[in-house]
Amino acid sequence: MKEKILQTLKNLREYALTKNCEVVLYFHEEDSYLMRFANSAISLNTNEHLIRLEITAYDDKRRASYGMITDLSRLDEMKSGIDAACEMVKHAMPLTYQPTIPVYESAFNDESAYDPELVQMSNEEKLAFINSVSAELETEEIKLSGIFSSGVNTVAIMNTRSEHPIYVKTSDAQVSIVLAHNVLKWEVQSEQSAQQKGDLDAASMRDELEFLLERYTNDAPQQIPLGKYNIVFGSAAIADLLNFMRFIGVNGGLMKRGFSFLKEEDFGAQKFSPLFTFVDDPTRRETFPFRRDLYGIDREPFTFIENGVFKTFAWLQDDADEFGQTPTGHTVPHVSLRMDGGFNPVESLEELLKTPRETDLLYIPFLHYMNIVNPSKGVLTGSSRFGALLLKKDGSVVVPYNVRLTQSLLDIFGSGLAWISKKTVPYNTSSSYGARNPTSIIVPRFMQVNGLEISHSNSSY
Repeated sequence: MKEKILQTLKNLREYALTKNCEVVLYFHEEDSYLMRFANSAISLNTNEHLIRLEITAYDDKRRASYGMITDLSRLDEMKSGIDAACEMVKHAMPLTYQPTIPVYESAFNDESAYDPELVQMSNEEKLAFINSVSAELETEEIKLSGIFSSGVNTVAIMNTRSEHPIYVKTSDAQVSIVLAHNVLKWEVQSEQSAQQKGDLDAASMRDELEFLLERYTNDAPQQIPLGKYNIVFGSAAIADLLNFMRFIGVNGGLMKRGFSFLKEEDFGAQKFSPLFTFVDDPTRRETFPFRRDLYGIDREPFTFIENGVFKTFAWLQDDADEFGQTPTGHTVPHVSLRMDGGFNPVESLEELLKTPRETDLLYIPFLHYMNIVNPSKGVLTGSSRFGALLLKKDGSVVVPYNVRLTQSLLDIFGSGLAWISKKTVPYNTSSSYGARNPTSIIVPRFMQVNGLEISHSNSSY
Protein backbone atom coordinates (compact mmCIF):
# COMPACT_ATOMS: atom_id res chain seq x y z
CA MET A 1 0.00 0.00 0.00
CA LYS A 2 2.84 2.41 0.79
CA GLU A 3 4.26 1.99 -2.70
CA LYS A 4 0.86 2.74 -4.24
CA ILE A 5 0.44 5.87 -2.12
CA LEU A 6 3.87 7.21 -3.03
CA GLN A 7 3.46 6.37 -6.71
CA THR A 8 0.13 8.22 -6.74
CA LEU A 9 1.74 11.30 -5.22
CA LYS A 10 4.58 11.07 -7.73
CA ASN A 11 2.08 10.95 -10.60
CA LEU A 12 0.22 13.95 -9.19
CA ARG A 13 3.47 15.87 -8.75
CA GLU A 14 4.40 15.23 -12.37
CA TYR A 15 0.97 16.41 -13.47
CA ALA A 16 1.33 19.65 -11.50
CA LEU A 17 4.72 20.27 -13.10
CA THR A 18 3.16 20.06 -16.56
CA LYS A 19 0.78 22.83 -15.52
CA ASN A 20 3.67 25.01 -14.31
CA CYS A 21 1.98 25.21 -10.90
CA GLU A 22 3.68 25.03 -7.49
CA VAL A 23 1.79 22.62 -5.23
CA VAL A 24 2.20 20.75 -1.96
CA LEU A 25 0.32 17.44 -1.78
CA TYR A 26 -0.77 16.30 1.71
CA PHE A 27 -2.19 12.77 1.78
CA HIS A 28 -3.98 11.43 4.85
CA GLU A 29 -5.40 7.94 5.20
CA GLU A 30 -7.14 6.53 8.25
CA ASP A 31 -8.65 3.22 9.26
CA SER A 32 -10.74 3.94 12.32
CA TYR A 33 -12.60 1.52 14.58
CA LEU A 34 -14.98 2.50 17.36
CA MET A 35 -16.78 0.34 19.91
CA ARG A 36 -19.05 2.47 22.09
CA PHE A 37 -20.85 1.39 25.26
CA ALA A 38 -23.94 2.81 26.96
CA ASN A 39 -26.15 1.38 29.71
CA SER A 40 -23.88 -1.66 30.04
CA ALA A 41 -24.28 -2.68 26.40
CA ILE A 42 -22.62 -2.05 23.05
CA SER A 43 -24.44 0.93 21.56
CA LEU A 44 -22.25 1.33 18.46
CA ASN A 45 -19.66 -0.81 16.72
CA THR A 46 -18.39 0.74 13.53
CA ASN A 47 -15.37 1.38 11.36
CA GLU A 48 -14.47 3.61 8.44
CA HIS A 49 -11.71 3.97 5.89
CA LEU A 50 -11.11 7.49 4.61
CA ILE A 51 -8.54 9.06 2.29
CA ARG A 52 -8.15 12.82 2.26
CA LEU A 53 -5.99 14.83 -0.12
CA GLU A 54 -5.22 18.48 0.53
CA ILE A 55 -3.65 20.35 -2.38
CA THR A 56 -2.05 23.72 -1.63
CA ALA A 57 -1.06 25.85 -4.60
CA TYR A 58 1.43 28.74 -4.42
CA ASP A 59 2.01 31.75 -6.65
CA ASP A 60 4.60 34.08 -5.14
CA LYS A 61 2.82 35.42 -2.01
CA ARG A 62 -0.51 33.90 -2.96
CA ARG A 63 -1.68 30.60 -1.52
CA ALA A 64 -4.86 28.56 -1.92
CA SER A 65 -5.90 25.10 -0.76
CA TYR A 66 -8.35 22.57 -2.14
CA GLY A 67 -9.33 19.47 -0.17
CA MET A 68 -11.17 16.32 -1.10
CA ILE A 69 -12.14 12.91 0.20
CA THR A 70 -11.06 10.49 -2.49
CA ASP A 71 -9.63 7.06 -3.30
CA LEU A 72 -6.31 5.92 -4.73
CA SER A 73 -8.08 4.63 -7.83
CA ARG A 74 -9.43 8.10 -8.66
CA LEU A 75 -6.33 9.67 -10.15
CA ASP A 76 -8.25 11.84 -12.60
CA GLU A 77 -10.38 13.20 -9.76
CA MET A 78 -7.22 14.15 -7.84
CA LYS A 79 -5.78 15.82 -10.94
CA SER A 80 -8.96 17.85 -11.16
CA GLY A 81 -8.27 18.94 -7.58
CA ILE A 82 -4.86 20.21 -8.69
CA ASP A 83 -6.56 22.11 -11.52
CA ALA A 84 -8.95 23.70 -9.01
CA ALA A 85 -6.19 24.74 -6.56
CA CYS A 86 -4.05 26.19 -9.35
CA GLU A 87 -7.00 28.21 -10.59
CA MET A 88 -7.98 29.37 -7.10
CA VAL A 89 -4.51 30.67 -6.26
CA LYS A 90 -4.69 33.17 -9.14
CA HIS A 91 -7.53 34.93 -7.34
CA ALA A 92 -6.21 34.70 -3.76
CA MET A 93 -5.25 37.82 -1.86
CA PRO A 94 -1.46 38.07 -1.42
CA LEU A 95 -0.05 37.42 2.02
CA THR A 96 2.01 40.11 3.72
CA TYR A 97 4.99 37.76 3.80
CA GLN A 98 6.66 35.20 1.55
CA PRO A 99 5.49 31.69 2.47
CA THR A 100 8.04 28.87 2.40
CA ILE A 101 7.66 25.89 0.09
CA PRO A 102 9.73 23.02 1.50
CA VAL A 103 12.55 21.37 -0.40
CA TYR A 104 13.18 17.88 1.00
CA GLU A 105 16.82 16.85 0.71
CA SER A 106 15.99 13.18 1.22
CA ALA A 107 13.06 10.82 1.57
CA PHE A 108 11.76 10.14 5.07
CA ASN A 109 9.93 6.98 6.07
CA ASP A 110 8.89 6.22 9.66
CA GLU A 111 6.72 3.27 10.64
CA SER A 112 8.38 2.76 14.04
CA ALA A 113 5.18 3.76 15.89
CA TYR A 114 3.00 1.31 13.93
CA ASP A 115 1.93 -1.97 15.52
CA PRO A 116 -0.16 -4.27 13.29
CA GLU A 117 -1.21 -6.36 16.32
CA LEU A 118 -2.98 -3.36 17.84
CA VAL A 119 -4.67 -2.44 14.57
CA GLN A 120 -5.80 -6.02 13.94
CA MET A 121 -7.44 -6.54 17.34
CA SER A 122 -10.78 -8.23 16.79
CA ASN A 123 -14.10 -7.08 18.20
CA GLU A 124 -14.04 -10.13 20.45
CA GLU A 125 -10.67 -9.11 21.89
CA LYS A 126 -11.82 -5.56 22.53
CA LEU A 127 -14.99 -6.72 24.24
CA ALA A 128 -12.99 -9.19 26.34
CA PHE A 129 -10.72 -6.33 27.42
CA ILE A 130 -13.68 -4.19 28.49
CA ASN A 131 -15.27 -7.12 30.30
CA SER A 132 -12.06 -7.92 32.18
CA VAL A 133 -12.01 -4.32 33.43
CA SER A 134 -15.66 -4.11 34.41
CA ALA A 135 -16.66 -7.67 35.36
CA GLU A 136 -18.86 -7.70 38.49
CA LEU A 137 -18.52 -3.93 38.95
CA GLU A 138 -21.85 -3.19 37.28
CA THR A 139 -25.15 -3.43 39.18
CA GLU A 140 -28.79 -2.57 38.55
CA GLU A 141 -27.94 1.01 39.52
CA ILE A 142 -24.33 1.31 38.31
CA LYS A 143 -24.06 1.15 34.54
CA LEU A 144 -21.07 1.06 32.21
CA SER A 145 -20.42 3.44 29.32
CA GLY A 146 -17.33 4.40 27.37
CA ILE A 147 -15.36 3.73 24.20
CA PHE A 148 -12.65 1.56 22.71
CA SER A 149 -11.28 3.58 19.80
CA SER A 150 -8.40 2.29 17.67
CA GLY A 151 -6.93 2.75 14.25
CA VAL A 152 -4.05 3.35 11.89
CA ASN A 153 -3.02 6.76 10.58
CA THR A 154 -0.93 7.36 7.44
CA VAL A 155 0.43 10.74 6.34
CA ALA A 156 2.41 11.24 3.12
CA ILE A 157 3.63 14.53 1.63
CA MET A 158 5.25 15.51 -1.65
CA ASN A 159 5.62 18.79 -3.53
CA THR A 160 6.75 20.16 -6.88
CA ARG A 161 10.08 21.41 -5.55
CA SER A 162 11.33 18.00 -4.46
CA GLU A 163 10.83 14.45 -5.63
CA HIS A 164 11.45 13.09 -2.13
CA PRO A 165 8.42 12.18 0.03
CA ILE A 166 7.68 12.19 3.75
CA TYR A 167 5.80 9.10 4.92
CA VAL A 168 4.65 8.45 8.52
CA LYS A 169 2.42 5.61 9.74
CA THR A 170 1.21 5.15 13.31
CA SER A 171 -1.19 2.94 15.26
CA ASP A 172 -3.20 4.03 18.28
CA ALA A 173 -5.91 3.11 20.74
CA GLN A 174 -7.85 5.07 23.35
CA VAL A 175 -9.95 3.34 26.01
CA SER A 176 -12.31 5.19 28.33
CA ILE A 177 -14.56 3.38 30.82
CA VAL A 178 -17.16 5.17 32.93
CA LEU A 179 -19.26 3.66 35.70
CA ALA A 180 -22.23 5.86 36.54
CA HIS A 181 -24.90 5.62 39.23
CA ASN A 182 -28.22 6.17 37.48
CA VAL A 183 -29.99 7.36 40.64
CA LEU A 184 -27.37 9.37 42.53
CA LYS A 185 -25.84 10.66 39.26
CA TRP A 186 -22.19 10.29 40.21
CA GLU A 187 -19.61 8.91 37.78
CA VAL A 188 -16.13 7.41 38.06
CA GLN A 189 -13.82 6.93 35.13
CA SER A 190 -10.57 5.28 34.05
CA GLU A 191 -8.72 5.88 30.78
CA GLN A 192 -5.82 4.37 28.91
CA SER A 193 -3.74 5.23 25.84
CA ALA A 194 -1.93 2.68 23.69
CA GLN A 195 0.46 2.88 20.76
CA GLN A 196 1.01 -0.86 20.65
CA LYS A 197 -1.06 -3.78 21.87
CA GLY A 198 1.28 -4.44 24.80
CA ASP A 199 0.44 -1.01 26.25
CA LEU A 200 -3.09 -2.13 27.09
CA ASP A 201 -3.40 -3.01 30.77
CA ALA A 202 -6.86 -4.05 31.93
CA ALA A 203 -5.73 -4.81 35.48
CA SER A 204 -4.63 -1.24 36.24
CA MET A 205 -7.90 0.18 34.92
CA ARG A 206 -9.89 -2.27 37.01
CA ASP A 207 -7.89 -1.47 40.14
CA GLU A 208 -8.59 2.24 39.70
CA LEU A 209 -12.31 1.74 39.12
CA GLU A 210 -12.65 -0.67 42.04
CA PHE A 211 -10.98 1.81 44.37
CA LEU A 212 -13.14 4.72 43.22
CA LEU A 213 -16.31 2.66 43.43
CA GLU A 214 -15.45 1.75 47.03
CA ARG A 215 -15.07 5.40 47.91
CA TYR A 216 -18.14 6.65 46.05
CA THR A 217 -20.29 3.87 47.43
CA ASN A 218 -19.23 4.14 51.06
CA ASP A 219 -17.94 7.67 51.71
CA ALA A 220 -20.22 10.62 52.39
CA PRO A 221 -20.76 13.16 49.59
CA GLN A 222 -20.85 16.84 50.46
CA GLN A 223 -20.53 20.39 49.21
CA ILE A 224 -17.11 21.61 50.28
CA PRO A 225 -16.50 25.21 51.38
CA LEU A 226 -14.99 27.82 49.07
CA GLY A 227 -11.42 28.84 49.76
CA LYS A 228 -7.87 27.71 49.20
CA TYR A 229 -6.94 24.03 48.99
CA ASN A 230 -3.90 21.90 48.51
CA ILE A 231 -4.83 20.05 45.33
CA VAL A 232 -3.46 16.82 43.85
CA PHE A 233 -4.11 16.67 40.11
CA GLY A 234 -4.36 13.37 38.24
CA SER A 235 -2.81 12.68 34.86
CA ALA A 236 -5.87 13.73 32.82
CA ALA A 237 -6.05 17.12 34.52
CA ILE A 238 -2.29 17.67 34.13
CA ALA A 239 -2.49 16.84 30.41
CA ASP A 240 -5.27 19.37 29.84
CA LEU A 241 -3.33 22.06 31.68
CA LEU A 242 -0.24 21.35 29.57
CA ASN A 243 -2.28 21.58 26.38
CA PHE A 244 -3.21 25.12 27.35
CA MET A 245 0.42 25.80 28.25
CA ARG A 246 1.34 24.79 24.69
CA PHE A 247 -1.38 27.02 23.30
CA ILE A 248 -1.13 30.30 25.25
CA GLY A 249 2.36 29.84 26.70
CA VAL A 250 5.04 28.59 24.33
CA ASN A 251 3.57 29.26 20.87
CA GLY A 252 5.65 32.00 19.25
CA GLY A 253 3.05 33.01 16.68
CA LEU A 254 0.37 33.49 19.32
CA MET A 255 2.84 35.43 21.46
CA LYS A 256 3.41 37.88 18.57
CA ARG A 257 -0.36 38.23 18.23
CA GLY A 258 -0.73 39.11 21.92
CA PHE A 259 -2.28 35.80 22.93
CA SER A 260 0.38 34.48 25.32
CA PHE A 261 1.31 35.08 28.95
CA LEU A 262 5.02 34.55 28.13
CA LYS A 263 7.08 37.17 26.30
CA GLU A 264 10.45 37.30 24.56
CA GLU A 265 11.87 39.24 27.51
CA ASP A 266 11.08 36.21 29.69
CA PHE A 267 13.83 34.12 28.07
CA GLY A 268 16.08 32.80 30.84
CA ALA A 269 13.71 33.89 33.61
CA GLN A 270 12.58 31.63 36.46
CA LYS A 271 8.88 31.84 35.59
CA PHE A 272 7.88 28.50 37.13
CA SER A 273 8.78 26.09 39.91
CA PRO A 274 12.24 24.47 39.69
CA LEU A 275 10.33 21.15 39.72
CA PHE A 276 8.74 21.88 36.32
CA THR A 277 10.33 20.79 33.02
CA PHE A 278 8.29 20.85 29.80
CA VAL A 279 9.59 19.34 26.55
CA ASP A 280 8.48 18.38 23.04
CA ASP A 281 9.97 14.90 22.78
CA PRO A 282 9.39 13.06 19.47
CA THR A 283 11.56 10.17 20.67
CA ARG A 284 8.62 8.93 22.77
CA ARG A 285 6.68 6.40 20.69
CA GLU A 286 3.70 6.66 23.08
CA THR A 287 3.00 10.13 21.61
CA PHE A 288 2.57 8.83 18.04
CA PRO A 289 5.48 11.08 17.04
CA PHE A 290 6.47 12.91 13.90
CA ARG A 291 10.27 12.72 13.84
CA ARG A 292 10.47 15.07 10.89
CA ASP A 293 8.19 18.06 10.44
CA LEU A 294 6.23 18.85 7.29
CA TYR A 295 8.93 21.21 6.07
CA GLY A 296 11.70 18.63 6.34
CA ILE A 297 13.19 19.65 9.69
CA ASP A 298 14.42 16.70 11.75
CA ARG A 299 12.81 16.78 15.17
CA GLU A 300 14.75 16.15 18.37
CA PRO A 301 13.75 16.76 22.00
CA PHE A 302 13.03 20.49 22.30
CA THR A 303 12.89 22.05 25.76
CA PHE A 304 10.43 24.89 26.38
CA ILE A 305 10.86 25.11 30.17
CA GLU A 306 13.73 23.56 32.14
CA ASN A 307 13.64 23.43 35.93
CA GLY A 308 11.19 26.33 35.83
CA VAL A 309 13.32 28.50 33.52
CA PHE A 310 11.61 29.58 30.30
CA LYS A 311 13.92 28.69 27.42
CA THR A 312 12.20 29.44 24.10
CA PHE A 313 9.08 29.44 21.95
CA ALA A 314 7.94 26.98 19.30
CA TRP A 315 7.88 28.53 15.82
CA LEU A 316 5.69 26.96 13.17
CA GLN A 317 7.00 27.56 9.66
CA ASP A 318 4.18 29.90 8.64
CA ASP A 319 4.52 31.98 11.81
CA ALA A 320 8.29 32.09 11.33
CA ASP A 321 7.77 33.34 7.76
CA GLU A 322 5.36 36.03 8.92
CA PHE A 323 7.39 37.31 11.86
CA GLY A 324 10.93 36.82 10.55
CA GLN A 325 11.85 34.01 12.95
CA THR A 326 13.66 30.69 12.56
CA PRO A 327 11.30 27.69 12.40
CA THR A 328 11.81 25.12 15.15
CA GLY A 329 10.42 21.96 13.55
CA HIS A 330 6.96 22.23 15.04
CA THR A 331 4.89 22.25 11.85
CA VAL A 332 3.35 18.83 12.49
CA PRO A 333 -0.20 17.55 12.98
CA HIS A 334 0.61 17.26 16.68
CA VAL A 335 3.63 17.69 18.93
CA SER A 336 4.94 15.12 21.44
CA LEU A 337 4.64 16.91 24.75
CA ARG A 338 6.33 15.58 27.88
CA MET A 339 6.38 16.84 31.44
CA ASP A 340 9.18 15.32 33.49
CA GLY A 341 8.39 13.31 36.59
CA GLY A 342 9.65 14.22 40.03
CA PHE A 343 10.71 12.26 43.08
CA ASN A 344 7.51 11.27 44.87
CA PRO A 345 7.21 7.46 44.66
CA VAL A 346 3.40 7.34 44.83
CA GLU A 347 2.06 5.49 41.77
CA SER A 348 -1.60 4.79 42.47
CA LEU A 349 -4.60 6.46 44.01
CA GLU A 350 -4.63 3.83 46.75
CA GLU A 351 -1.03 4.72 47.65
CA LEU A 352 -1.92 8.41 47.65
CA LEU A 353 -4.74 7.76 50.11
CA LYS A 354 -2.44 5.82 52.45
CA THR A 355 0.30 8.50 52.43
CA PRO A 356 0.35 10.50 55.72
CA ARG A 357 -0.69 14.14 55.19
CA GLU A 358 -0.48 17.27 57.30
CA THR A 359 -3.43 19.00 55.64
CA ASP A 360 -6.57 18.07 53.73
CA LEU A 361 -5.88 17.26 50.08
CA LEU A 362 -8.40 17.74 47.30
CA TYR A 363 -7.81 15.14 44.56
CA ILE A 364 -8.98 16.21 41.06
CA PRO A 365 -8.34 13.62 38.35
CA PHE A 366 -10.18 15.39 35.50
CA LEU A 367 -10.89 18.99 34.53
CA HIS A 368 -13.89 19.67 32.32
CA TYR A 369 -15.46 22.64 30.54
CA MET A 370 -12.08 24.34 30.47
CA ASN A 371 -11.59 27.68 28.80
CA ILE A 372 -9.31 30.69 28.74
CA VAL A 373 -10.26 33.60 30.97
CA ASN A 374 -7.25 35.85 30.25
CA PRO A 375 -4.53 34.59 27.89
CA SER A 376 -2.13 37.42 28.71
CA LYS A 377 -2.21 36.33 32.37
CA GLY A 378 -2.43 32.59 31.68
CA VAL A 379 -5.75 32.36 33.55
CA LEU A 380 -7.92 29.30 32.89
CA THR A 381 -11.16 28.04 34.33
CA GLY A 382 -12.36 24.45 34.62
CA SER A 383 -14.46 22.22 36.84
CA SER A 384 -13.84 18.86 38.47
CA ARG A 385 -15.72 15.78 37.29
CA PHE A 386 -15.35 12.01 37.52
CA GLY A 387 -13.81 10.72 40.70
CA ALA A 388 -12.75 13.75 42.77
CA LEU A 389 -11.99 13.03 46.45
CA LEU A 390 -11.26 15.12 49.52
CA LEU A 391 -8.59 13.31 51.52
CA LYS A 392 -8.91 14.60 55.07
CA LYS A 393 -5.82 14.97 57.20
CA ASP A 394 -7.35 12.66 59.81
CA GLY A 395 -7.32 9.83 57.25
CA SER A 396 -11.01 9.92 56.34
CA VAL A 397 -12.33 10.50 52.83
CA VAL A 398 -15.13 12.77 51.60
CA VAL A 399 -16.67 12.64 48.13
CA PRO A 400 -16.97 16.30 47.07
CA TYR A 401 -19.54 17.62 44.65
CA ASN A 402 -17.96 19.26 41.62
CA VAL A 403 -15.90 22.38 42.17
CA ARG A 404 -14.56 25.06 39.83
CA LEU A 405 -11.02 26.40 39.62
CA THR A 406 -10.12 29.74 38.02
CA GLN A 407 -6.36 30.01 38.16
CA SER A 408 -3.24 31.12 36.29
CA LEU A 409 -0.85 28.54 34.84
CA LEU A 410 1.88 30.66 36.42
CA ASP A 411 0.43 29.72 39.82
CA ILE A 412 -0.35 26.09 39.04
CA PHE A 413 3.17 25.37 37.80
CA GLY A 414 4.76 28.05 39.99
CA SER A 415 5.75 28.43 43.62
CA GLY A 416 2.78 26.39 44.87
CA LEU A 417 3.97 23.23 43.10
CA ALA A 418 4.79 20.99 46.07
CA TRP A 419 5.73 17.67 44.49
CA ILE A 420 5.50 15.61 41.30
CA SER A 421 5.24 11.84 41.15
CA LYS A 422 8.17 9.92 39.77
CA LYS A 423 5.90 7.73 37.63
CA THR A 424 4.81 9.17 34.27
CA VAL A 425 2.10 7.87 31.92
CA PRO A 426 0.84 8.71 28.43
CA TYR A 427 -2.52 10.45 28.53
CA ASN A 428 -4.51 10.37 25.29
CA THR A 429 -5.75 13.78 24.16
CA SER A 430 -7.00 12.74 20.70
CA SER A 431 -10.01 14.58 19.35
CA SER A 432 -12.91 12.56 17.97
CA TYR A 433 -13.70 15.25 15.40
CA GLY A 434 -12.19 15.66 11.95
CA ALA A 435 -9.36 13.61 10.48
CA ARG A 436 -7.82 11.00 12.78
CA ASN A 437 -4.86 12.57 14.55
CA PRO A 438 -3.76 10.37 17.48
CA THR A 439 -2.22 12.52 20.20
CA SER A 440 -1.01 11.91 23.74
CA ILE A 441 1.04 13.72 26.35
CA ILE A 442 3.55 12.14 28.74
CA VAL A 443 2.57 13.38 32.19
CA PRO A 444 3.27 12.58 35.84
CA ARG A 445 0.74 10.29 37.48
CA PHE A 446 0.11 12.98 40.12
CA MET A 447 1.27 16.44 41.13
CA GLN A 448 0.36 18.48 44.20
CA VAL A 449 -0.13 22.24 44.09
CA ASN A 450 -0.73 24.15 47.31
CA GLY A 451 -2.95 27.14 47.95
CA LEU A 452 -5.23 27.07 44.90
CA GLU A 453 -8.56 28.85 45.14
CA ILE A 454 -11.89 27.09 44.64
CA SER A 455 -14.14 29.73 43.06
CA HIS A 456 -17.38 27.70 43.01
CA SER A 457 -18.65 24.60 44.80
CA ASN A 458 -21.70 22.66 43.63
CA SER A 459 -24.44 21.73 46.07
CA SER A 460 -25.15 18.36 44.41
CA TYR A 461 -23.80 15.94 41.80
